[in-house]
Amino acid sequence: MTSRIRIGIVGGGLAGITVAIALARHPHLDVQVYESAPNFTERGAGIGLSPLTLEALDDIIPSAVDFLKTHAGAVEVDAARLVVGSGHQAGALISDLGVAAGVTMNRAPLLQALLSLLPGDILHAAKRVKSLEQTDSDVTVVFEDSTDAHFDAVIGADGIFSSVRNHVVGEEPEKYAASPAGWWDCRHLVPFEKARAALGDESFKVDRQYAWLGDGAAMLHGIVENRTMVQCIIAVVDKSLSTDRKRVVTRQVLEDALPASWYEGPVAKGMVELILDQEDPKGYAIWEHKSTPTYANNRVCIVGDAAHTTSPWQSAGAGMAIEDAFILGHLLDNVSSVGEINAAFKAFDTLRRPRCQRVIDTGRQTGRLFCGQDEVAGLDPKKLNESLGLTFAHVGALNLEPHKNDALKTMRVFLGS
Repeated sequence: MTSRIRIGIVGGGLAGITVAIALARHPHLDVQVYESAPNFTERGAGIGLSPLTLEALDDIIPSAVDFLKTHAGAVEVDAARLVVGSGHQAGALISDLGVAAGVTMNRAPLLQALLSLLPGDILHAAKRVKSLEQTDSDVTVVFEDSTDAHFDAVIGADGIFSSVRNHVVGEEPEKYAASPAGWWDCRHLVPFEKARAALGDESFKVDRQYAWLGDGAAMLHGIVENRTMVQCIIAVVDKSLSTDRKRVVTRQVLEDALPASWYEGPVAKGMVELILDQEDPKGYAIWEHKSTPTYANNRVCIVGDAAHTTSPWQSAGAGMAIEDAFILGHLLDNVSSVGEINAAFKAFDTLRRPRCQRVIDTGRQTGRLFCGQDEVAGLDPKKLNESLGLTFAHVGALNLEPHKNDALKTMRVFLGS
């Protein structure tokens, strides 16, 4: 190899920046990151990283937990607690998920912490992609500001409505576009003491995420930002399956969305007040990729939400993106020429797509269980515990080392074919 391999990453959110960190440590790779927004920012929503996700991140960023606690306000949390939130069994414990849940934090400081690990001269903001073209010699990205850039490979991390995804899936991209998953949610970041006063001391005796499962809705809250703030979420069944992604949220909207049985429980009144105690509350539709034919097209591939947007019920979206970065980092570390990139990306698709699609599918099942839509489990704590155990089991059961080795072995097979 006589020159460095040029890698262009489209998208400067969590997925794109984590992939950039995983690749930039390899001296034979020349990495550049392009973000369409004027600045590298994330919407300020809470995020949880599981022990498995932290293991993958630790491979990319040594001592990842310490780094996140110091630079992103991460809070180490106990097992997430699931409780019935509405109806005659409101307050009944369903289960505690696992022994420990990992860490929670806010997305915005997480992204800024990750950005601090990259040299500023590889980060390019206000660069929205207009078109992408592959030839035998390179991949050309044309931006809307009339500039262009040439790479040996491009990785699309440009989110749910990815332009790179359209290139990767080829004909009829609309057939594989993201669509409504069946719910919408409204979020608010609340000072710790205000949340504790509204929701009660019991929910804050142990640092953990809470999920209240109920009729037609679920309510969640978790501690972030060094225990100074609480992320509060109300998610409800979207009966209209509207394609409008954003809606105004008022007290009347929430009253119409939440069955009366919620107000008989211990949490709804407080959560509604916390959600409405913000300027101009908005609800956002939850969307997902129901199917994707491939994550790779020759020397272009997609990662994160560009590849596998999932509903948030299993808190797995960020984890899938970090696993993507882990695998791509090892695959491209073992690429010695431009001619081997296609095999690396095909191996990535072969290993990652079944894993991520299963998470999307069980995430949808989990949402139905959380919102009392499952006809068998209903809101019975025992049945919910059993059913949720099945939907969550595979998410954290992945063994990263064999997963990585399988990816490398698969790449070698493609190189030999």
